[in-house]
Amino acid sequence: MGQMLCCVQVEQSTVAIKESFGKFDDVLQPGCHCLPWVFGKRIAGRLSLRMKQLDVKCETKTKDNVFVNVVASIQYRALPDKANDAFYKLSNTHSQIQAYVFDVIRASVPKLNLDDAFEQKNEIARAVEEELEKAMSAYGFEIVQTLIVDIEPDEHVKRAMNEINAAARLRMAANDKAEAEKIVQIKRAEGEAEAKYLSGVGIARQRQAIVDGLRDSVLGFSVNVPGTTPKDVLDMVLITQYFDTMKEIGASSKSSSVFIPHGPGAVRDIATQVRDGLLQAAPLQ
Repeated sequence: MGQMLCCVQVEQSTVAIKESFGKFDDVLQPGCHCLPWVFGKRIAGRLSLRMKQLDVKCETKTKDNVFVNVVASIQYRALPDKANDAFYKLSNTHSQIQAYVFDVIRASVPKLNLDDAFEQKNEIARAVEEELEKAMSAYGFEIVQTLIVDIEPDEHVKRAMNEINAAARLRMAANDKAEAEKIVQIKRAEGEAEAKYLSGVGIARQRQAIVDGLRDSVLGFSVNVPGTTPKDVLDMVLITQYFDTMKEIGASSKSSSVFIPHGPGAVRDIATQVRDGLLQAAPLQ
């Protein structure tokens, strides 16, 4: 009915290309328009002004000879004031954009190592966008945004990268564990040294107490029993300790067999040996 009444409707976010006898005449904006077809007027086509997105997957090689698939997402739209250029100058917009994306990516990525390519995704996207903006503006299109959404190396390369990363983390964990064990050993050695020092101090105090007790016993015995000398008192103390030791050996069920000379003469010999040891140690002090 609209065609018979020479009326056409243009939808929102769309423009219509009007021709007169096959020649471009005007760009019709959204709304209702009178188009007398009897005078050679007709609609050559319609052009959407909505933003479109094109995902381009490009295979290329990095500087370190790793093949990767780079996925670029191009967001673009036709310019209303250049709708005639967008309609007439390009027959396949997708192929044109894809060709420029391939050209820029295959010129940029081979200059970068694989790790650098991941780090410089924004720079690659910016280079693609600048090149597309210069090329597509002449055809009536605006490049809204360009994104590098993925850089995917070969599956074997990804597995190798994961193994390298895992090995590095294991090495770091081993170093940390070794450092922790080193600290534990150092602290243990310091603790043992401190314990031995304190044990030595305790033993020294014990021996000093024994010596003080013996000295007091000898002095007290010499005073209370006239005619005795310190040597006599020391011999008696040694004999008493000798018999106490024999008693302890006999009372202990877990003691191993110990063969020592026994008798009054043996006691005298032991006393002589102890006394001689004390006399020899005195000059060294």
